[in-house]
Amino acid sequence: MNMTGIVYRPPYEAESLLLQVTKGCSHNKCTFCYMYPDVKFSVCPIEEVRTDIAEAAEINPDYERVFLEHGDAFVLSADRLLEIADAIHEKLPKVKTIAMYASIQNIRQKTDDELKKLHDAGIGGLDIGAESGLDEALVYMNKGHTAKEAEEQLKRLTEAGIDYSFNAIIGCAGSDLWKENAEATAELINAVQPHLLFLGTLHAQKGCRLFEDMKNGTFKECTIGQLLDEQEHLIRCLDLKDTIYFGSHPSNLVPMLAKLPKHKDEMIRHIHEMRKHYNSNLDEIPMRAAEGAILNR
Repeated sequence: MNMTGIVYRPPYEAESLLLQVTKGCSHNKCTFCYMYPDVKFSVCPIEEVRTDIAEAAEINPDYERVFLEHGDAFVLSADRLLEIADAIHEKLPKVKTIAMYASIQNIRQKTDDELKKLHDAGIGGLDIGAESGLDEALVYMNKGHTAKEAEEQLKRLTEAGIDYSFNAIIGCAGSDLWKENAEATAELINAVQPHLLFLGTLHAQKGCRLFEDMKNGTFKECTIGQLLDEQEHLIRCLDLKDTIYFGSHPSNLVPMLAKLPKHKDEMIRHIHEMRKHYNSNLDEIPMRAAEGAILNR
């Protein structure tokens, strides 16, 4: 099976079959994103997809989960996604979930009836870059949606029975608005009650506008102390019934995997412990390596 360019996937899709159905990202304009700068968006021919599925079935007929690549495979029409789902189930009958990256715009393009049909076809586990509930941050990051639109579309997914990961970014509003970002993002998360909350921290690499804005000072990055403050304030403001908190991304100062609300107090205590660890570095900007990994620990 051939895959174009660097392959990205959520960490919890490590055991999934990665199946390319698009190339690049249909939006590809997010200020912070460096994933597909030189990949022109296109849709893979269905026969190519069918061939890859058949090859995968020969290698391992027992796959139970498939992750569709690249950047926002949910941009495909409902008809094309259903066609791909049928092809997967035909060759890989044990597959229970067909997951992929998705955007708020992708959801908006589909009717309620289409969403329900996609759910019935095994499509779920969408990985959605909602990023923030603060409109100022969403505008700067060029996400193409508002917080209100995100709430409306995510609720439509829930109504259709499609589960998803709400991806949020600490620090994406900069150092002047860290508190506002935490509160607005928590408000949005509380409104939609996601099954999974995936938390990362803002970082940049060459190939995106944010990298240049950080270099020239146009974007005022949060200090280590502010990032800890924002993470704690976000968690304090969360009022969730049953959500997995997946905060193990290497960009995070305080990596955590927990359940909310069960582990809320324990999570806050852990942030306090890490604040002591970083006590002499609180006013510094994080030093980062690939994927935002923290160097000044």
